[in-house]
Amino acid sequence: MPLTDTAVRNAKGKEKPYKLSDGGGLYILVNQDGSRYWRIAYRFAGKQKTLALGTYPAVTLADARARREEAKRLLAAGTDPSEKRRADKQAAAVAAKRSLEPIAREWFETKLPGWVPSYSERLMSRLEADIFPKLGHRPISEIEPPDILEVIRAVEKRGAIELAKREMQVVGQIFRYAIATGRAKRDPTQDLRGALKSPGRQKHHRALPREELPQFLAALAAYDGEPTTRLALQLMVLTFVRTTELRAATWAEFEGLDGAEPLWRIPPARMKMRFEHLVPLAPQAVRVLTELRPLAGRSRLVFPSPTKEGFMSNNTMLFAMYRIGYHGRATVHGFRGVASTWLNESGYSPDWIERQLAHDERNEVRGAYNSAQYLAGRREMMEAWANHLDALRNVTSIEGSSGAP
Repeated sequence: MPLTDTAVRNAKGKEKPYKLSDGGGLYILVNQDGSRYWRIAYRFAGKQKTLALGTYPAVTLADARARREEAKRLLAAGTDPSEKRRADKQAAAVAAKRSLEPIAREWFETKLPGWVPSYSERLMSRLEADIFPKLGHRPISEIEPPDILEVIRAVEKRGAIELAKREMQVVGQIFRYAIATGRAKRDPTQDLRGALKSPGRQKHHRALPREELPQFLAALAAYDGEPTTRLALQLMVLTFVRTTELRAATWAEFEGLDGAEPLWRIPPARMKMRFEHLVPLAPQAVRVLTELRPLAGRSRLVFPSPTKEGFMSNNTMLFAMYRIGYHGRATVHGFRGVASTWLNESGYSPDWIERQLAHDERNEVRGAYNSAQYLAGRREMMEAWANHLDALRNVTSIEGSSGAP
């Protein structure tokens, strides 16, 4: 007698496993714990065999019957259903190895020894965020130019024009690796030349050449202008925030200056991305703030000034740099690039660095922005940067006292 949905649903475990038959070789095996497994019993080449069809309720009675009919068609055609399933699994495994993601990871491993950790981590992060979700499962030989362009266009829509160009180049390298290893015949990115948006003319803030940093620090220490300006530049180098974030700082934003974990909490209203930004303060930064406090008097601002805005003007620090000999050679904003370069080359996490620079890294993979993200690691990183600056000052001081050029 054929089974019913009610009979299958109500089947309970007993002291021993038992079967409920639906006919045509199809039955459900009920175990002691109540779990239910669909099976087909059949004969092929004179041998009795069993084919598993899945578990109930994931596989319904109707699903099991449809799979029984498919098995019957295979048997009528002289094919063993069990062997057909094994062959299908093998084919799927082979196809998976020829899909873009495993090939990309294989290419990545071959290149890894020649890359610095910061670059390799950033590259894999981009692949996992932008490329793999849409193309990773696809057989690489079946991916066409429009498929790639759709994915890269999504990066462009975020405003990341240069990043889109770099990701296209990486995808092209992966395809050329697949060609060399016999898993693709052509690189479809070659057909996309000229298809991406032009980044246009970019305005860059001139950064101080890193080799000149010791001399700059020495010149800044000897600056004979307003002490507030000198201290503002020193705090800028130590924290590498944006100039607008520094100039309008208020004393209320600083927390725990007397404690073990001093912090600068910049409110969303003063941030470019309109998200709160946390700056862990190294002891050297706290000492600068300690010097600034009496200079600010009773003002709630760290850098009060008789300007329309009420705080230090945009040109005050820039003109101070001109005065100590850096006209046209560097900008105040450029210290962000100097710090970023040193931290990346020192092996710090790209995520720590990007978060400390307050770059907007939000996307579906990374989730919502969190101002406190990686705070412990960022504190360690900021203290290392401050100690590096101290070491550069000490070297310059020793060279100067010894008469070295």
